[in-house]
Amino acid sequence: MSSAQVFPSAANDTTRACSLRIEGASKHFGGLKVFEGISFQVPQGEVVGVIGPNGAGKTTMINVICGMLSPTSGQVFLGDRNITAKPFHTVSKLGVARSFQQTNTFRSVSVEENLFRAERFGSRHDGPSLGIDTLLDEFGLAAHLHEPSDKLPYGLQKMLGLVMALAARPRFLLLDEPAAGLERRERTQVDRFIEHARTILGCGVLIVEHDMDLVRRLCPRILVLEAGRLLAEGSPDEVLSRRDVIDAYLGVTEE
Repeated sequence: MSSAQVFPSAANDTTRACSLRIEGASKHFGGLKVFEGISFQVPQGEVVGVIGPNGAGKTTMINVICGMLSPTSGQVFLGDRNITAKPFHTVSKLGVARSFQQTNTFRSVSVEENLFRAERFGSRHDGPSLGIDTLLDEFGLAAHLHEPSDKLPYGLQKMLGLVMALAARPRFLLLDEPAAGLERRERTQVDRFIEHARTILGCGVLIVEHDMDLVRRLCPRILVLEAGRLLAEGSPDEVLSRRDVIDAYLGVTEE
């Protein structure tokens, strides 16, 4: 299977009715420029990957989009609505949910209570059936509904965090290394999760990931961040064959 064949770009007007757009965004911490002048968009129903070496600014970019950090300059739009620097809970209510590199659940309460809290934190309480029960069964979480989340194995905690993001009924999902630390079998569940989010809810998905096989499978379009700048954008085959991308990602210096 060639890259970008798992989830082709959504083509109907409904899924393209709204985009998450980042226009000229920069983030500085004092004299440190984490990223500078980043612009791109994620239409609903599409899966866009973000790759780059450690320290490229990928997680900081997600934090700016979702309202956990304010940009130094530039703007973030949800459709026609300017959501720049709105707080995290407001952005979530408007339809943007995220996951985290590390597990990030309400650790002392049950799996069921985690899902309930995520749902109340989210944007929509109507609309299509989420199919959460199906995901819980497939991911092995159904048997642990009444257990505290911090008693679960790491892989199940990670999958719970993804399902919690979906329980918020988002229009857009920001996934920060969803496959990090997972075993091979668990990584295939990430595929299933993204397929479910895209086809059942029509979510646009921005996925930061180091697993190149996963990126090739899931993302018809990828962005490359390097030293805080957008180095390349295009299909996986186009982008990953570029010499400057190979050099940046592998830390190679051209002669």
